Amino acid sequence: MLSALRSGIAPIGVYKARDYLLVYENEADIKQLSPDFMALGKIDIDFGVIVTAPGNEVDFVSRFFAPGAGIPEDPACGSAHCTLIPYWADRLGKNQLHAYQISARKGEFWCEIKGDRVLMSGKAVTYLKGEINI
Repeated sequence: MLSALRSGIAPIGVYKARDYLLVYENEADIKQLSPDFMALGKIDIDFGVIVTAPGNEVDFVSRFFAPGAGIPEDPACGSAHCTLIPYWADRLGKNQLHAYQISARKGEFWCEIKGDRVLMSGKAVTYLKGEINI
């Protein structure tokens, strides 16, 4: 998996839930990742790979890759933040967090832990309009 992310920098932590969570030392480590999506898509991963690090101007930054599920890089992944928010809330000792997803489109999240719930807000982008007949 690390070779598919095409980084000469090893993560400082690797965890597994639904997705793999790779924690890096700093924001620059996350920015420099240049994944080989073909290679990453061939790895037996349940769903995706989250990479994260402390942010320079926010609490944490992240990226999310799931090429095996048809999503090379999700620009603003809410489900990944359901893993990230509890992780960073615990490490930083705070319930309200500000996060930035470093993708081509960019994604900014305001996050909060409330009991066993994760709350997120941010700006939405319409990517599809349609009609479903049932």
